[in-house]
Amino acid sequence: MIRSSVQTVLQTMKDDLVRRLGAIDSDLCVALEKDSEERATQVENDEVLREMQAEGRDQIGAIDAAIDRLNDGTYGRCVKCRHPIGKERLAAVPYTPFCIDCAKSFR
Repeated sequence: MIRSSVQTVLQTMKDDLVRRLGAIDSDLCVALEKDSEERATQVENDEVLREMQAEGRDQIGAIDAAIDRLNDGTYGRCVKCRHPIGKERLAAVPYTPFCIDCAKSFR
């Protein structure tokens, strides 16, 4: 029961990201304006969209990895120290691979 609800949450998150990335791709395909001021604004906006696109792809990768851990029975355990990840942390970031202590060690 818990596995299927976690998988549903992860898949819903992934589907939402895929939709958003599709919208970003569409926005990035718009031809640049001829007016130099508008073009500069558009280039700046495109840079932000590319950053969002990269973050979205990274998040999809993390979600896919969480689904793999769910399928192989290691979901909910830190990939670094193998200790359980806190329920609150998993509720906040269901695709996290790290317990809070290991996550802090990366800062």
